[in-house]
Amino acid sequence: MIVRSTNEFAPIQWGNGTSHRLLTESDGMGFTVCETVVRKGTTSALQYRRHLEACYCTGGSGEVVTDSGERYKITEGTIYALNENDAHYLIASDDEDLRLVSVFSPALRGDEKHTLSADGFSQY
Repeated sequence: MIVRSTNEFAPIQWGNGTSHRLLTESDGMGFTVCETVVRKGTTSALQYRRHLEACYCTGGSGEVVTDSGERYKITEGTIYALNENDAHYLIASDDEDLRLVSVFSPALRGDEKHTLSADGFSQY
């Protein structure tokens, strides 16, 4: 059995926020679970080409926007799933951080970070 708490280790600074990687590849579960915070007022262009991701909002608000411009409001209790390795923009509202529980399949190593720039979608 694996039992962990976010206060046991430092979060990864992934670009526009933090991520506590609670389960990673080395745990042998086949997926990763993260507690993710997206800093208020930020926009992140992201794409996971080797992982599928689902995110459940536990607090705050924001939007996820497809690369074709479809917009989806994210509030507490909302889940979104990037089931086709979707390129997307993750936007936290201007007045509060966006808090998510993120699940990745296959599992992340745990040390991945984004390289956020204006010229494309960060990926790992």
